[in-house]
Amino acid sequence: MNGDHQALALLLFSAFIAVTLAITTWVSRNRHGSAEEFYVGGRLFSPMENGFAIAGDYMSAASFLGISGLIALYGYDGMLYSVGFLVAWLVVLLLVAELVRNCGRFTLADVLAARMRERPVRIAAGTSSVTVCVLYLVAQMVGAGSLVALLLGGTSAAARSWTVVGVGALMVIYVSLGGMRATTWIQIVKAVLLMAGAIAMTVMVLMRFHGDFGRLLNSAAARSGQGMDFLAPGLRYGGDWTASLDFISLGLALVLGTAGLPHILSRFYTVPTARAARRSVVWSIGLIGSFYLMTIVLGFGAAAVVGTEEVRASNAAGNTAVPLLALDLGGGAGSTGGTVLFAVVAAVAFATILAVVAGITLASSASVAHDLYATLRSRGQSGRQPYGEVAVARVAAVCIGAVAIALGLLARDLNVAFLVGLAFAVAASANLPVLLYSLFWRNFTTRGAVWSVYGGLVPAVLLVVLSPVVSGSEQSLFPGVDFHVFPLENPGLVSIPLGFLAGWIGTVVSSEPPDPAKHAETEVRALTGAGAV
Repeated sequence: MNGDHQALALLLFSAFIAVTLAITTWVSRNRHGSAEEFYVGGRLFSPMENGFAIAGDYMSAASFLGISGLIALYGYDGMLYSVGFLVAWLVVLLLVAELVRNCGRFTLADVLAARMRERPVRIAAGTSSVTVCVLYLVAQMVGAGSLVALLLGGTSAAARSWTVVGVGALMVIYVSLGGMRATTWIQIVKAVLLMAGAIAMTVMVLMRFHGDFGRLLNSAAARSGQGMDFLAPGLRYGGDWTASLDFISLGLALVLGTAGLPHILSRFYTVPTARAARRSVVWSIGLIGSFYLMTIVLGFGAAAVVGTEEVRASNAAGNTAVPLLALDLGGGAGSTGGTVLFAVVAAVAFATILAVVAGITLASSASVAHDLYATLRSRGQSGRQPYGEVAVARVAAVCIGAVAIALGLLARDLNVAFLVGLAFAVAASANLPVLLYSLFWRNFTTRGAVWSVYGGLVPAVLLVVLSPVVSGSEQSLFPGVDFHVFPLENPGLVSIPLGFLAGWIGTVVSSEPPDPAKHAETEVRALTGAGAV
């Protein structure tokens, strides 16, 4: 990229960072420092504000960069991510949003602790939440590295590494200083910018083909190198039984994983009532649904305008398809229009990454402080110390940021949407079963809850380690070794049923009967909101 691209894009990066840091600084001066303020922003956000924030939290680098890149590389099969991410919100709306808001206070573990023994379920839920958040953070780090590497020449390993470190440092600052209130406003600003950028590019792609979507698809197939196979199933998930099972596994993970994501569940606590939580989801579904329809146009547009091989040459995982498309739509390399559009899209993508990592880091640091630290510290004590929790949450944000940076440097050559798919699989395996059992199964016990979390979490992580993602192929994290024994890239097909099965077995063999009074209280609270915080 020429100097104009670099200067303008870096200027826009700097402007967004300055604005978001100003928001964070202002919010940090206008808060009273309580745990409720830090974790959930005082529960003062309206449904529309929270809906925009949820959309901003959910539409990550995986959505804007990864999904479009996969469609540009694999055509029809890449659309699975767009469909899966969108359909998942029906599960959230119908089964989770209102009940979680009524039963919890700050985190997923609050829902479980309402009717179980607090200590074991908080430790288990806190551990799984941190694991999911770290995996999700890695994807955002990889997206940031790919984006800035493209800006600085496309092959700069040093630029990618320093970008990962810089994003990690910024997310720690956002969370440590501003908490949920600053994070929410950053996500709202980011959602508006992302929707505006996606709409503008979608219109430009359709105008390039005179509004004829069929012509767009035919052009994409012609430039893909695959012919009409590009528009048919099987290019990525076809050919043998392993690929077909991987397709099913990924679909399950995407559809079921959203309801178990800690940073999404925590957003339901930022509104004053359960009705507001449900209305927030309706707002977010409208925004997210529109956006994922546009990613389909952008993905096929990148294949048709830029070309699949050009996208792959820039980044083997396809993470740079959208910025390259913007460069071409604006007039090509060296043109003023291309420079401006590329810089705007790159800045919006970078804003996307910063907003999402702030939300995820806040959710994970809340799990460490509110679930793990406070539970261990309060053993033998009569109550919690919320101001101590906030201090620990800030320290936890630093530690989690360091871990995410290290893993992001290791996984920098993987597609960001694929990495998020792994995080969704772990969330669907460890968090969703225990959440549904706690809300809907009268006889569910503490042992069942603990077994359900670990029975999904451990197999999911272990299967990823033993899969082709980590070793055994040229695209693996460690391409020079081969210790993979699990053939699928996504563990959801195995680990999600194991999570449900472990919860059922743990409950059946439990010697401690469930508490009918606690279940009745939780059921009334979940369905009516009576006694909700």
